[in-house]
Amino acid sequence: MEKGAPENAVCSSESVDGSRDLWSCKASDSSSADHLVVMVNGILGSTTDWKFAAEQFVKELPDKVFVHCSERNVSTLTLDGVDVMGERLAEEVIDVIRRKPNMRKISFVAHSVGGLVARYAIGRLYRPPERECMENSCTKESKEDSSGTICGLEAVNFITVATPHLGSRGNKQVPFLFGVPAFEKAASWVIHLIFRRTGRHLFLTDDDEGKPPLLQRMIEDSDELHFMSALRTFKHRVLYSNVGYDHIVGWRTSSIRRNSELPKWEDTLNEKYPHVVYEEHCKACEAEQSDLLNDNSDKIEEELVTGLSQVSWEKVDVSFHSSRQRFAAHSVIQVKDQSMHMEGADVIRHMIDHFLT
Repeated sequence: MEKGAPENAVCSSESVDGSRDLWSCKASDSSSADHLVVMVNGILGSTTDWKFAAEQFVKELPDKVFVHCSERNVSTLTLDGVDVMGERLAEEVIDVIRRKPNMRKISFVAHSVGGLVARYAIGRLYRPPERECMENSCTKESKEDSSGTICGLEAVNFITVATPHLGSRGNKQVPFLFGVPAFEKAASWVIHLIFRRTGRHLFLTDDDEGKPPLLQRMIEDSDELHFMSALRTFKHRVLYSNVGYDHIVGWRTSSIRRNSELPKWEDTLNEKYPHVVYEEHCKACEAEQSDLLNDNSDKIEEELVTGLSQVSWEKVDVSFHSSRQRFAAHSVIQVKDQSMHMEGADVIRHMIDHFLT
């Protein structure tokens, strides 16, 4: 919290749909906040999963951000599929912007499967430069400078936390299966019985109307869904990943890396962020088609890595290996429960400190 900000400088209100909105009232009103921060929960999650982080954001960035914790995809609704959830989230964002017409910027902070849902939603919300110029009468010069918007707002941060960007199929992407091929193969057969359409999307077993798996389609633009153009629109794209003890989402899939690209890390000496053990900025790169099968990975996974690497990413690797709650790393990295997962507070602190840079 900024010096001089009172302890009760956080206001909150319950939206009509049950979602949670937070903003700072340090200056008696929230009219100066023009940056919408949309926080998205993971599978079987709820709108309170981001409660701690949301409160920290509005305390540390008073009258700058308006935080909206999504409510449209909670509990068993998270089993309906990434696409269905993405459509719901897109509509929810549109509704928030209608209620808050003073918003000028937008960022997303998403946990686990919520990161995939957010990627789908921005593909729906993306407005290309041509459309922006048609609506706002841009000059030729301003059109050339524009990179599009997300629902008419300037795109600032797209942050995912322990998100399975490469899916969860095989190759030790789901650590609790111990990397045993037989277990991973069996999981791909039965996952839909537990997690329904979302499970099919995660394990890349969906084939709606003969189409490629959804995650494979989400590494390119289509006529209606501009997935990669939407990602490029953001000033920063950031991946927070657990290097170990996350038994739900593996390190490679959450950090969009091939096995040979995983960095060596050591215990940090940074007292401010004791659990952040490695950081790197990966520039956008274009890979030749002939490179897709390097590193002995399966073809679809290679295509996902290659496709997502067309944009730059800031990668922040986190370790709770010395934590009392290390076996709950998937939740600790988010501080899902304040009474149990507070050891992840420095990750939220890191996120906030780099949010407006």
